[in-house]
Amino acid sequence: MGATDEAKGKLKEATGSLTGSDGLRQEGQAQQEKSEHESEAAKKRAAADAADAKAEGAEDREKGHQGT
Repeated sequence: MGATDEAKGKLKEATGSLTGSDGLRQEGQAQQEKSEHESEAAKKRAAADAADAKAEGAEDREKGHQGT
């Protein structure tokens, strides 16, 4: 989704620039920006998931040591 949307955005921007269509050019820029934000959000979700898994592992180890 991200790379495809970014490529579509670049194509729209270039087409808009060549044809003099400011609307199409702006739409292409907006689509590229959206793609960048979605990619950034996905990276942050992945990092959060990894941190959650690490915390769960630590909690499991803690429970294993309780009562010893």
